[in-house]
Order: sequence, then structure tokens, then C-alpha cells
Amino acid sequence: MIKIAGVKFKTAGKIYDFNSSAFVLKEGDAVIVETEQGLGFGKIAIPPAETEQRDKEFKHIVRMATKEDFLRMEEIRVLENNAFDFCIRCINDLDLLMNLFSVECAFERNKLTFFYTADGRIDFRELIKLLVKEFNIRIEMRQVGIRNLSKHCGGVGKCGREICCSSFLQAFDPVSIKMAKEQGLSLNPTKISGVCGRLMCCLTFENETYKSLKRDMPKLGKKINLKEGQGKVVRQNVLKETVTIRMEDNTEIDRNIHDLEEEKRQD
Repeated sequence: MIKIAGVKFKTAGKIYDFNSSAFVLKEGDAVIVETEQGLGFGKIAIPPAETEQRDKEFKHIVRMATKEDFLRMEEIRVLENNAFDFCIRCINDLDLLMNLFSVECAFERNKLTFFYTADGRIDFRELIKLLVKEFNIRIEMRQVGIRNLSKHCGGVGKCGREICCSSFLQAFDPVSIKMAKEQGLSLNPTKISGVCGRLMCCLTFENETYKSLKRDMPKLGKKINLKEGQGKVVRQNVLKETVTIRMEDNTEIDRNIHDLEEEKRQD
């Protein structure tokens, strides 16, 4: 029986499982953990809980973060800012078509990772030479998608709230135009796209609910017999649980689906 705690390294980052050993930890505690890149600084997202999982090796929480660790993180932030400014100047001097948006330094200060977006492949060999000469540290250039850019920079969505990816989403789920159709939304790209220009992540939140509710609703085009006559379903209001039926004289009638079931039983 071992105790496993969930640790994350960024505010809306992925949560990773670590062996917490005998440490007494609560949510929000800062800890130093083992990672594939060496030691890492993270915060407890899920307090330790016992598990019988023995088919997987978990890396360990090394210690609670000390005052010296917090001071080191402040130094790392300064280094990241300096590296970002220097890299931007180099990109402009070399006339590279890339958008640098973030720099991350490993806790042990043995590697700098530069995150950027670009329309195609970039030859940054000269850029790396300049960065290595300036900082005398291992350099990694990582090209990511436009959604990762929004996740890092943040922003406000059409709903007036902070965008989901930078506030709580840990990973990007697939989003399709079919989800917008399922929810009866306008297919105007400007109305269903987020600040990143891609389909809004929140389309996935209620998709299963809409699909479940629509199973009990008459499909579009289905012919319905009412006491007023025969018509066919032309619109669905999933949240109100109503359908609009166009009669043979082109008039339209709204009916609750439960009332339709009652009328059907009476017939």
C-alpha cells in the first residue's frame, strides 16, 4: 500500500501522480519532486491517498519546498524573462518568421525551453548558437499549436469569463463542427470560435447532455398527428423540451414532447 498525491506544475496544467511517502500534505502545498528532467517544483493538486497500484512505478516527492526553493524560483523567473527578451531580439535580427510566446527554465537551471508558433518549419540553428553563447545552457526549441498559445497567454471568452484552457482545462479534447450542429448553434465561424481562432472548447461540455436529451425528441422531418391535424417537425428546442410542428396549412405549433406522448397514448 502506497500513498499517491497529484502534483501540477502550472495553474491549469496536467496533474501527475507521485509517491508521497510519509509526507503529510494538503492541497496547495509546494513540493520538490523527481522528474525525467531532474528535480521539479510543483504544487499539490490532489492530497495523498492510499492505493494498491503496484503495476506502475511512481516517481517520488523529495521534500516540501523550502525558503531557498522559493528564492530559486524567483531567480528562475528573472532568467526566463531575460531569455525571452534576448530571444525576441535575436529573432528580429535574424528575420525569422516565428512567434515566441514563452520560455521555461528547468528547476535545476540546466535547460531553457523556448515555446513558439509558426506556419511552417523554421531553421533556427543560428538562433540556438546565439542562445547557447549568451546563457551557456542547454537549449530546446519547441513548436506548439495555436491553442497552446492561448492557454499560456490567457484571455476573456465570449461568455465574459477567463478562457477555459488557461483557467482549468488540463488537456485539449477534440472539438468538431458536429457538436455545434447537435446543440443548434449558429455555424458562423466568428460565433463558435474562441480567441485562438479554433472551435470553442466549451462545445464539448454539454454535448453528451444534448445528445441524451435529443434521443427522446421526434427527429426533424418526422410526421406528427395532432388533434389539429398532421404536420412535420421543423425545429427542436432541446433545453425547453419542445418541438415546432409545421401543419399542412403552413401554420406552426409548439408542443412539449411530454404532451405529444400524452396525446399519442390517448389516441
